[in-house]
Order: sequence, then C-alpha cells, then structure tokens
Amino acid sequence: MLRGLVQDAARFIPKMDSFQKSLQKLKRDFPWLELPLVSNAPMSGFAGGDLAVAVARGGGLGQIGFTGTVGGLREELEKVKKNIPVESGNDESTAVLPVGVGFIVVNGGPRIWLDTLTRYRPAMVWLSFGGGAEFQTWASAVRAVSPNTKIWVQIGSVAAALEAVTACKPDALVLQGSDAGGHGHKNGASIISLLPEVSDALEQRNIDDVALIAAGGIADGRGAAAALMLGAGGVVMGTRFLAATETVFEPEFRDLVLSAADGGVSTVRSRVFDDIYGQNGWPEMYDGRCMRNAMYDNLEKGLSVEEIRDQIYRQASSSDSTSVRDSVTLWAGTGIGLVRKMESATEIVRETQLQMKAMVGGINAVVNGSQNHPSY
Repeated sequence: MLRGLVQDAARFIPKMDSFQKSLQKLKRDFPWLELPLVSNAPMSGFAGGDLAVAVARGGGLGQIGFTGTVGGLREELEKVKKNIPVESGNDESTAVLPVGVGFIVVNGGPRIWLDTLTRYRPAMVWLSFGGGAEFQTWASAVRAVSPNTKIWVQIGSVAAALEAVTACKPDALVLQGSDAGGHGHKNGASIISLLPEVSDALEQRNIDDVALIAAGGIADGRGAAAALMLGAGGVVMGTRFLAATETVFEPEFRDLVLSAADGGVSTVRSRVFDDIYGQNGWPEMYDGRCMRNAMYDNLEKGLSVEEIRDQIYRQASSSDSTSVRDSVTLWAGTGIGLVRKMESATEIVRETQLQMKAMVGGINAVVNGSQNHPSY
C-alpha cells in the first residue's frame, strides 16, 4: 500500500526545471566545481583567503568577504593565488582565479576596486545590499575590466529579484531567506516560499539564464537537499562556516556558536544591533539576524537605544566583567543549533555534498521504486 501511495504521489512532483536550468548554468560558468554547488557566504570580517582556499579544495566555491580596504582584499586574494591555480580551460584569455569576492554596494561605487579586479580576475563577484541602479553600475564596471567574472546578486524578495534581473542581468541570484544570519531584508520570507516564488516569477517572464542559489538557515546536507527540491542549483552557508578552522574568528565567539541551540530562539532579527553603535548607515529596508543578547532583551523590556547604549558603555568602563555575548553583536542564522563541532572548511563542503546527494538519490529511489541515484 505504501509503495502505491508513493508512486501515485510521484505524479504530483513538478518537473525540476528550475533546478536543472540552474545546474546547467553553473556547469557552464564554473566547470571545475563539484555540483550541486556548495559555497561559503562572503562574510565580512570572517571569510578570508584561507577559508576560500579550503572551500575550493573541497570542490566548492570559496568566497572572500568585503574587506573595506583595497589593500586588505589584495592580501586575501594573494593567499588564494599562491595556493590554488587559475582556471582557464583551453584558453588563457578566459583564465580566472577560482573564488568569489563579496562587495556591499551601499558602501560606495566600484571605482576603487577595479584595478584589483583587473589584476586578479576572480571567477565571481557577489553584489549585495543595493537597488537596481547600484547593481547595474557595479555589474557594468566589473564586466568591463574582467569580462569572464560572473556576477551574483543577493536579494531577499521577489520584487528585488525582478529588479536586479532587469537592471544588470546577473549570472545568478542568491535568494537570501529570513533565517539567514547577518544583514538582510527586514520584511522577507524563508527560502521555503521565496525560492519557488522567484522561480515562478522568472519563468512567467521567460527568463531562464539565471542560476538560483539558496541561502538562509542551511547548515548541512539535509537543508541543501531541500533547497534543490525547491529549485536551487546550489547553496550558500554562512553560519555553518563559523565553525570552520580557517574562518577568522575569536575563540570565545566560536564557543558561543558551538554551544548554541534552538536557533529560532537563540537568534533574533532587529536593527538594534546596528543602532547601538550610533548612526545606523543601513537603509531602513534592512535589519540583521544576530545571537540574542542583552541589547535585544533590554529593547524588548522598553529601554530606548540610547539607554541601552549608555548601559553598555557603563559596563565597559567599570571593573565588572560582562559576557562577550552581551557586549558584541554576533551575526548568526537559525541554523546555529545544527553547528556542533569545529572542522576544516574542506570537510564541511565534502560532508554537505555527500549528504545532499545521498538524500536526493534516496528520494529518487523511493519515488521511482529503484536504487538508481541521479548523477550530476
């Protein structure tokens, strides 16, 4: 009876058009990668050259986070250049450094970064936190100096996805769900609904040359496999890589991550984590998900941001010690409860790939009544 129910249910499973198109696009753009794609998020301050190299060695797409300075970015790119070869196929003119670089576009224009992009030619540039005009300016400038660099745009809503596609024709959209750690759309949805709705919206407009990448709440192969079922061609994980040995991270912060549980409770979204430091330069449409701490708890109790700030300053100047958790903002997503041990980023990528493929293959076998797993 169970087999009959499963087989009967198979006819309700939609064709995996979005997944297949995304996968084929990623194969063309990054032929050296293990697919479906696994990548670390370009976490500013945490994701440097060492992490990018380790992810690349696992078959994933390593990324360097926004450094804030040209010198800092060049230093991290040099680490990559010394440790992994460029990818050129049969044509040296198409050679790229096989990592991505993240930029926060609300911080300014691309001009100061163009010499560095010309010199290192990263395989991908990830643009985040901007509108159509900003994305168009950045994409045009990057393509002009490094034509083989692919453009990824991070968005958090259907409207933002359509605006980005119209403005700059990105090679991929990173669909950041509300479970993600760090900054994101204040009014957003999880990837459970965001990803298929964006996929449908693109299909309705006959746009099929943009890969869809899922981000937010994914911390292992189970979440990655679910993202593939929703139509993604790959996944980006941030919080999971906070426990990578190559991530730039203070030991006491890492201990907080490893000891956290119940991610939807131990993390919260709010603008207080930026307001607390003075004038908040982030546009109103963005807030951020952080580990819950005294800042947020006091805001819930009715204290003003000014009162919370004064309290933190008084504690910092007194002889009484305060916990790290209550005195800093530790950006993390709801997947934090699934992060339980430190390991190499190479192993994280390989482990996620194996688990993801096993789950997708197992689902295929059950639905089709066979043991034949899909090949990628």
